[in-house]
Amino acid sequence: MDLLIKAYATPSHGDDDDENVGEGESEHSNPLPPPKRARFQPLMEKPVQRPVFRHSDPPIPGRYISKRQRAALAASDPILISPNPNCVAPSPFIGSISDSDVPHEILTTLRRKMKGSVVSNRTTGHLSATMDGHSKSVNAVRWSPTHAHLLVSAGMDHTVCIWNVWSGGQKLARVFDCHQAAVKDVTWSQEGLSLLSCGYDCTSSLVDVEKGTVTRVFKEDQIVEVVKFCPTNYNLFLSGGSKGLLKLWDVRTGTVVNEYVRRLGPILDVEFTVDGKHLITSSDVSKSNVSENSIIVWDVSRQVPLSNQVYTEAYTCPCIRCHPFEPYFIAQSNANYIAIFSTRAPFKLDKYKRYESHGVSGFPIKCNFSLDGTMVASGSSDGCIYFYDSKTSKLFKKIKAYEQTCTDVVFHPVLPNVVASCSWSGDVSVFHVGFGNKFE
Repeated sequence: MDLLIKAYATPSHGDDDDENVGEGESEHSNPLPPPKRARFQPLMEKPVQRPVFRHSDPPIPGRYISKRQRAALAASDPILISPNPNCVAPSPFIGSISDSDVPHEILTTLRRKMKGSVVSNRTTGHLSATMDGHSKSVNAVRWSPTHAHLLVSAGMDHTVCIWNVWSGGQKLARVFDCHQAAVKDVTWSQEGLSLLSCGYDCTSSLVDVEKGTVTRVFKEDQIVEVVKFCPTNYNLFLSGGSKGLLKLWDVRTGTVVNEYVRRLGPILDVEFTVDGKHLITSSDVSKSNVSENSIIVWDVSRQVPLSNQVYTEAYTCPCIRCHPFEPYFIAQSNANYIAIFSTRAPFKLDKYKRYESHGVSGFPIKCNFSLDGTMVASGSSDGCIYFYDSKTSKLFKKIKAYEQTCTDVVFHPVLPNVVASCSWSGDVSVFHVGFGNKFE
């Protein structure tokens, strides 16, 4: 009886392999246990494989995860679903952000212009430049308002790049990998070398460019589409996301100060008026069929909408910009034109004037005013940059920049005939545009 018990008990404690069964048969035939062999040891200690629960990549933020998937993630290796450690690690220092590598002629012009001295544009030398660093499309470019030789770009390759545009050596100065998904927008702070970026990982990151570190991360439960610093208080910034939520954050505490709730659709762009009293938002309301809510003007202090019937066309507006001096703002429409609105109540649309020669074709194409407000520049789906006279709305100049869509174009904060742009193919460029006597 004891021999029968041993014979049936031995296979039940193994791995149901033929080798283990044979080992059990040898045990009841030999009263003494056989010597341990090393080749059987790995089979007894090998853990049970769970290929269904293994994930090579972390879950995409914002995507629905079922209870079964959550249980699978909890049972899997926690290292595989941990946050990206690059979010808190210093950024790699690729090049220098100092202006010491900038040619003397360009550096002298920048410094004189910043001091208010009159310098002829013909003495600036060759200012055009091409920069390679992004592997996917670039969503936004911004010049630094305090360091005129630096440019930042936000790409779909999860990176934020800092460019020392006119450096004689390495133009790519910093690469920040602080986002786990595509970076949607980026903006400079008016105080020091710091910037704010946001993206599809449902976070906004405050970055110290000089130290190469991420100083604070602001987490949300929505994809963050756009971020803007408050013009009257640089410790506050506004974020808009895919759920239609607008949040005013304090960078010192990392907390939400105010919320502007409308929940009409994803926020495409936000813009403060020059005095900071009003806020203009653009939303994607195509699913709700309520076109009059696509552009809303808000009272910043009271957190209430002042008008929701600004734009009644059945098109979304991926970009909004306020004129630096005059009381009006423009909105890039997917109807292939830039509309003009008053910043004074009742915020009427100018039905007799618009900027139309470029194409949008559903791309998130941005437009911008020049520093003095006399020109409007816009990207285009045909890869060109279009320059319009802001007063007459007539096309002033057109240049071919890329083979694919030009997604953003911004004027330099000091040199009026210099613009930076980016493309859907991942290119970042700086152009020295000849405007004749326009800025002389």
